[in-house]
Amino acid sequence: SDMELEEKLYRSKRSEKTKAENRPLPDFEYLNRELKKQGVTLLLLWAEYTQENPDGYQYEMFCLLYKKWKKKLNICMRQEHKAGEKLFVDYCDGLGIVNRDTGEIRETELFVAAWGASSYTYAEASFSQEKQDWLMSHVLAFEYYERDPHIVVPDNLKAGVNRACFYEPEINRSYLDLAEHYGCAVIPARPYKAKDKAKVEAAVLLAQRWILACMRNRIFYRLGEMNQAIRELLEKLNSKKMQKLKVSRREQYENIDKPAARILPDKRYEYADWKICHVNLDYHVEIYGHYYSVPCQLIHEQVETRITENAVDPAGVETLLRNEPSVCFS
Repeated sequence: SDMELEEKLYRSKRSEKTKAENRPLPDFEYLNRELKKQGVTLLLLWAEYTQENPDGYQYEMFCLLYKKWKKKLNICMRQEHKAGEKLFVDYCDGLGIVNRDTGEIRETELFVAAWGASSYTYAEASFSQEKQDWLMSHVLAFEYYERDPHIVVPDNLKAGVNRACFYEPEINRSYLDLAEHYGCAVIPARPYKAKDKAKVEAAVLLAQRWILACMRNRIFYRLGEMNQAIRELLEKLNSKKMQKLKVSRREQYENIDKPAARILPDKRYEYADWKICHVNLDYHVEIYGHYYSVPCQLIHEQVETRITENAVDPAGVETLLRNEPSVCFS
């Protein structure tokens, strides 16, 4: 019969398949731990495996099974980026500014931002990652985009985050002030989780290759001169068509992110610093060597002061304080 004929023809193959299925699998977690030790190779581990399991897998299949298992270790959830929702921001090392008189080189930091859906990129050099440079780089990025996002995703640098945490990070008060001005939220990436901000990590690599590398042989004497060169190369980068999508980042931004992003407020954000002050017996607080009066009911209390660079005291001071900070109390 057909069944008997099939049994006679394919008996050996079936027996081999059954035998292979019954072979003991290697302990992949053990292999992974041992390979981290100096001098340990897969060939050595396979030799030890065959001593315990003479009918086990041959070396080639042993290696293939281990590599297949190891690929599953780095599984991560795919991020879905909604139009106009997130802007990812980060820093990388920049080029140096040369002092004409002394020849001294002052290093810079490159601020990089990228939209989630379109990957539309912004880059700008500054002298530091301090709070004022950090916040004003955001302002310049929003003005470059002519929009601001619903959510900003930064790293956990001190200028933006006072205390990093997986669940409840403590955002810097001045950074919150900027977010409130533009109506967006700040959600830092989790500590040591670079994949949370993979978009800007890729944008940093692009900025290093297509901006910094192109300027490596140029000498800059002023920060504005460097940023002008960065802007020219940035325009080329954003206008260049991406290999897979066959469209540029600018086209992607105009069609996807920009229509869904937030419109900028009429007034530009003015950098403000916040300080906790103790009210003295004479109902004055001291800020940067100057004294400002507060309501007498606040004697011996602590007040949170908002300090700006060029502003008028909103509490009713009628005199401009040239080169002095103004204060409002909350």
